[in-house]
Amino acid sequence: MTTYRTCPLCEATCGLAITTRDREITSIRGDADDVFSHGFICPKAYALKELDADPDRLRRPLIRRRNGFEPVGWDDAFAEVERGLSAVIQKHGRQAVGAYLGNPNAHNLAGMLYVPVMLRALGTRNVFSASTVDQMPKQVSAGMMFGTILSIPVPDIDRTDYLLMLGANPLASNGSLLTAPDMKGRLRALRERGGRLVVVDPRRSRTAEEADEHLFIRPGTDAYLLFAMAHTILAEGLERPDRLAEHLAGLDQVRALAADFSPERVSEMCGIPAATIRRLARELAAARRAAVYGRIGTCTQEFGTLASWLVDVLNVLTGNLDREGGAMFTKAAAGARTGHGPGGRGRGVEFGRWRSRVRGLPEVYGELPVVCLAEEIETPGDGQIRALVTIAGNPALSTPNGGRLSGALATLDFMVSLDIYLNETTRHANVILPPTSTLTRGHYDLALYQLAIRNVAHYSPPVFAAADGDLDEWQILLHLTAIASGQGCVADVTVLDDMVAAALVQREVGGTGSPIAGRNADEILAALSTRRGPERLVDLLLRSGPYGDHFGVRPDGLSLGVLEEHPHGVDLGPLQPRIPEVLRTPSGKIELAPAPIVADVARLRGALDRTNGHMVLVGRRHLRSNNSWMHNLDVLVKGKPTCTLQLNPADAARLGIEDGGTARVASRVGSVDAPVEVTDAIMPGVVSLPHGWGHDQPDVAMQVARAHAGVNSNILADESAFDPLSGNAVLNGIPVTVERRP
Repeated sequence: MTTYRTCPLCEATCGLAITTRDREITSIRGDADDVFSHGFICPKAYALKELDADPDRLRRPLIRRRNGFEPVGWDDAFAEVERGLSAVIQKHGRQAVGAYLGNPNAHNLAGMLYVPVMLRALGTRNVFSASTVDQMPKQVSAGMMFGTILSIPVPDIDRTDYLLMLGANPLASNGSLLTAPDMKGRLRALRERGGRLVVVDPRRSRTAEEADEHLFIRPGTDAYLLFAMAHTILAEGLERPDRLAEHLAGLDQVRALAADFSPERVSEMCGIPAATIRRLARELAAARRAAVYGRIGTCTQEFGTLASWLVDVLNVLTGNLDREGGAMFTKAAAGARTGHGPGGRGRGVEFGRWRSRVRGLPEVYGELPVVCLAEEIETPGDGQIRALVTIAGNPALSTPNGGRLSGALATLDFMVSLDIYLNETTRHANVILPPTSTLTRGHYDLALYQLAIRNVAHYSPPVFAAADGDLDEWQILLHLTAIASGQGCVADVTVLDDMVAAALVQREVGGTGSPIAGRNADEILAALSTRRGPERLVDLLLRSGPYGDHFGVRPDGLSLGVLEEHPHGVDLGPLQPRIPEVLRTPSGKIELAPAPIVADVARLRGALDRTNGHMVLVGRRHLRSNNSWMHNLDVLVKGKPTCTLQLNPADAARLGIEDGGTARVASRVGSVDAPVEVTDAIMPGVVSLPHGWGHDQPDVAMQVARAHAGVNSNILADESAFDPLSGNAVLNGIPVTVERRP
């Protein structure tokens, strides 16, 4: 039997053809008929078989007893959660509970739809996620400029003539905040049709090797390069916002701000000659169709929001925002806040509605920066976090100063983790609740299709039936919702699920912008009644979305049923211009100079005179590694070790370190010893370690990962270093010392 399914392991959303015999996978190959990926897959897709069969993947809930973890039934597990959480809430209040959400939630339909329900029931402001060690600066700058959290323009790669890429390595990551299968093929096609690819990165990555030009840049200085390019374009009269001009606010402010950042002024800081900066600016301005794209390297630095903002400032100045071949806005089939309703004006975004208790760091999009999680657990007083809920996250490895956070987790009164592994974080939990295999669940990429380079929709049915007694993730989340809301561990989650669906329907029929506004809610619920769980909710979102059937108004429109009839997906066409319809700012304009960003430019200006005397650390990705949880799959970690410290030959000679030797890397907060890989692919003065490793901690039940433990680069990350506008941790450009170890 062959089942067609979208791969859930990264942002590329590649279509798979999975052949099975009974409960065994016999082959996984690319789906040649998939409307988006056309047969392309990467090595991670083959790991789905091992992930499903992994003997270390938890099948039953665990409760921590005096002598270790004990497998239990679901009733006992939820009863223990109720005892632990309720005790903390009753004694210390709801702000004594924290929650941490890991990256896999963005790839998980149940997580996208039901985690918010559970968080509302918890009623805590102490919410943290992997977003503030990843993409939050881009979401902040896009929200300020265009109006919503996912108003993020993506490069129209298939139609552009010139692509300037900073801090991104899509040939390893398969794209990030950019849903585009087969990036290698797409970038090669760009060059074959006469286009030009320029990559700016402290490393000569796999993507840089494919480029027409690669430029080393000193980590953390992307904002200087981008500002100097804007300076050149404006000083030389090369700006041409064209049709965007009537939709802009703040162009004169940008002009004034850029005046201080000439190429000559920033050249030494970023390590790129002034003449090269001017040439890049002129090339970008002269290209017929061009786009600037920055990703994790531009986000995880001290000026992450400024760099993210300047990417789109350049796209605007050159007239490439919202036009074919430039940076465009996806029109997703389901779940997009800009998918329907009156365009050109909205509420915009608001940050800092509350602040963290210890350092006073501001809330952003409903969460606090994860750099303050440890201190919020450690510091006594009203509102101290005494209980924690983690969902598909491993912050002990993935967040700054992991050693400190691990120590803090060990002091909690209670912790519950929804996770498939007993890992470096969940080893501290009192209860671990494992969802079923991803192959037993339906799948729709609710978040990722909002960042796709082509408008597509694809639903994946389960490959296997869940075993008797297993609970799907949405059911576990609703049990936690019931406990958090005081309904207890024996509440009927089907009733809760009906309430969730009814609330979502009411939002649609009661909203002025929805295509089903004013309709009878009971009629809509009746039309959805054959489904439950995430499928019912995504059917509603599809049918009330911009391509939907609007419950009978457009008989040829989308629904989940239509997607089920199209196992290879539905192609909804190339990206189209969406300004002003896509805008949701209060002014109805593209806010080119948001006040918080303008104010932060002074910090960037003030750092111009720093000396670059120290070495700095950057991270890196590998094609066969996404996050820490994928390191327990032999097919992805076998072969030559990839957790090495990359060091330039000049630095190696100066420090007396040989290839294959061992070096100690130390920062303000910690040190690690790592095997050395001497390579001219890394910029002098820069060293690189991949993230997500360090699987040698006690009580971790991940045999393959322990055999390939590596070192945890986030032991070196300093929780006191963050981008103040977004709260994002600084994971690139960390000052370090490096010395040879015997």
